Amino acid sequence: MSADPQESPEDGAQETFISHLVELRERIVKAGAGVLLIFLGLVYWAPDIFNLFSRPLIQALPKNGHMIVTDVTGSFFVPMKVTLLAAFLIALPWVLYQIWRFVAPGLYSHEKRMIMPLVVSTYILFLCGVAFAYFLVFPTVFKVMAHYNAPLGAEMSTDIDKYLSFAMTTFLAFGITFEVPVVVMVLVRFGIVPLEKLRQARPYVVVGAFVIAAVVTPPDVMSQLLLAVPLWLLYELGLILAAIFLRKTVAPDADPEHLPVVKD
Repeated sequence: MSADPQESPEDGAQETFISHLVELRERIVKAGAGVLLIFLGLVYWAPDIFNLFSRPLIQALPKNGHMIVTDVTGSFFVPMKVTLLAAFLIALPWVLYQIWRFVAPGLYSHEKRMIMPLVVSTYILFLCGVAFAYFLVFPTVFKVMAHYNAPLGAEMSTDIDKYLSFAMTTFLAFGITFEVPVVVMVLVRFGIVPLEKLRQARPYVVVGAFVIAAVVTPPDVMSQLLLAVPLWLLYELGLILAAIFLRKTVAPDADPEHLPVVKD
C-alpha cells in the first residue's frame, strides 16, 4: 500500500508510539507468562518452599516459640506468595531478556555488547544479595531478637504474614545493595560521573549507607552493620572495577571508538 501524501509527521510519530506500546504489551505478557508457568510448576511444593523460606526464623525461635496465623486465609496465601516470589527469581533471566528485546532496537552496537554482561552480573549480584540476607542476616537478626525477648519472659510467636513482609523487604534491600558495583561501573562507563568524583564521595557514601541501614533494617546495631558495611565494601569494589576498566580502555592498543567519555 502506498503512503498517503497527506500524512503528516505527527501521524507517523503517533503510529510509532502505538507500535511501541503494542510491543511493550507483548513483552510484558511474555514475561508474566514465564513467571506464571514456573509458578504453576512449583505450586505443588508451596508448603515445602515456605518451610525452607521460614527455616532461619524457626531455628532461632526458643523451645516454646512458634509461628502463628492471625488471618483466616493466611495459611493458604502466604505460601502462595512465597512460591510466587521464588518463581519470579527463577524466571528473572527470562524477564530481563524480554526487557532486552524491547530496548535493543534503540541501542548502538557497542551498547548492545555491554547489555548482556550487565544483565548477567545484575542477576547474579541480586541473587548474592538475597543469599547473603538468607544465610547470614536472618539467622543473626533473629538470634539477637530472641536474646532481647528472653528477659521479658514473653512467648515469642511470629505471624507468618508479617514475617513474609519483613523477609521480602530485607531481600529487596540486600538485593539492591549488591547492585552497587554495577551502578558504579555504569556511571563511569557512560561518563555520567567521573571516577575521581566517586572516590571523593566516599565519606558521603559511608554516612548514607548507615542512614539507609537504619531505615530498612530492625533497630539493632548488628542488623544495621550487616547492611551498611557490605554497601560500603561493594561501593569500594565498584571503584576498583571501574579503575581497572578505565586502564584497559586507555591502553595503547585500545579501540578509540570504545573509549569511555569522562566528564571534567
